[in-house]
Amino acid sequence: MSSSPHSPVSWMRILAAALSLVLASAQAFAAAPGESSSAQALRDVHQRMSDKLAHSGFGRAIQLDSMETADGLQGDVHAVVEHPLSEIATALKGSAHWCDVLTLHVNNRRCRTSSGPQGREMLTLYVVRRYDKPVDQAFELPFVYRVSSSSPDHLLVELSAESGPLGTSNYRVTLEAVALDERKSFLHFSYSYDHNTMVRLGTMAYLATFGSDKVGFTVVGKTPEGQPDYIRGLRGLVERNAMRYFLTLDAYLSAPGPDQVERRQRRWFAGAEQYPRQLHEIDLDTYLALKREDRQRDGPAR
Repeated sequence: MSSSPHSPVSWMRILAAALSLVLASAQAFAAAPGESSSAQALRDVHQRMSDKLAHSGFGRAIQLDSMETADGLQGDVHAVVEHPLSEIATALKGSAHWCDVLTLHVNNRRCRTSSGPQGREMLTLYVVRRYDKPVDQAFELPFVYRVSSSSPDHLLVELSAESGPLGTSNYRVTLEAVALDERKSFLHFSYSYDHNTMVRLGTMAYLATFGSDKVGFTVVGKTPEGQPDYIRGLRGLVERNAMRYFLTLDAYLSAPGPDQVERRQRRWFAGAEQYPRQLHEIDLDTYLALKREDRQRDGPAR
């Protein structure tokens, strides 16, 4: 007599085959435990933000968010860029490249790379409080540089500085990127730091008086004239700086070659001038002259 199609032997074979498939899938996932899940998580963010990115008020696919944390401030920029992930990874891996990126910011006047404890890769950024202050008045931010993930579909670069000037600390700069297709990538740039109570109160006092005209990008309502009313105060402050730093990345990716210094500077300035209400501080000739002075003083070596 032939076996019934519902016999125990047949069901055991089916169960064994199913278990083999599950085990094979688990082994494949275990082979790349962190990168695949991180890349997928960022793609999920892109999917959730797709409508906001498509209707962004920045004139391109950018979403900017800010928040006051328990101890400080954080600004996050998500953006779609017209660069393949392989190109981004090549351009942004290496602390010397990040010095070239960060010194595009108008207030960053010098950057030095070095080896730290346990062989950690370091870069020290010299930042002035206002662009017209001399470089010998700059404060130092010693960042630890680390590439936490680098694969064909995911990149994560982290910079961290435990100590900062004037009661600030725990600076964090991160760039995460995933490939969307052969030409486009999705970036998440995050900038944050902590401050003590005295710094927080002092900054709030400045922003309420001498800095009362400074605004961020988040629209919180409308003015009596019907114009957008932008966020002010501490969140406005971190939004301005997060956008300035994102624009350094954007400008560098557009011209990453060693002989493209002024082209990158012009690209950064033009990017900032798209948002004059928030970011205008200086004219182009003065900005280029400052950066030229910095290179002549320090040379191209980092």
